[in-house]
Amino acid sequence: MKIFQTLGELPALIGQEVTVSDWLTITQEQVNLFAQATGDHQWIHVDVERANAGPFGGPIAHGFLTLSLLPRFFETSMAITESRMGVNYGLNKVRFMSPVPVGSRLRARMKLLACDGIDNNGMQMNWLVTIEREGADKPVCVAESLTRRYP
Repeated sequence: MKIFQTLGELPALIGQEVTVSDWLTITQEQVNLFAQATGDHQWIHVDVERANAGPFGGPIAHGFLTLSLLPRFFETSMAITESRMGVNYGLNKVRFMSPVPVGSRLRARMKLLACDGIDNNGMQMNWLVTIEREGADKPVCVAESLTRRYP
């Protein structure tokens, strides 16, 4: 885990890969709970028997489940000691580039693209987040994530 004391340390890192998260295993239980929460019960995600005979040889995670892991990847890979709060401000671009079979291990690489001061002495950051699947040649998701942090 990368630990920073203050938000003021971040602007010097623009253009650099700042951190890489730990690996996270995607389970069928996570996929089923995500389907329940969102109402997306497409068979490729939740019908294991049918998915085993499908195009990916088994169930795959929802793309939006993968995307929803961004806060977890940030939380487990970096901390800012003198920041009391962070919020998700949105996304600029998102691409789902390859499937995430259930049982896959994912991690995220975070590159800081921009860092700007905002109200209440906060900072808005634009991160290029590349989510990798262990053993895969290409990323499963690439997203520009906008976050805000406040001291």
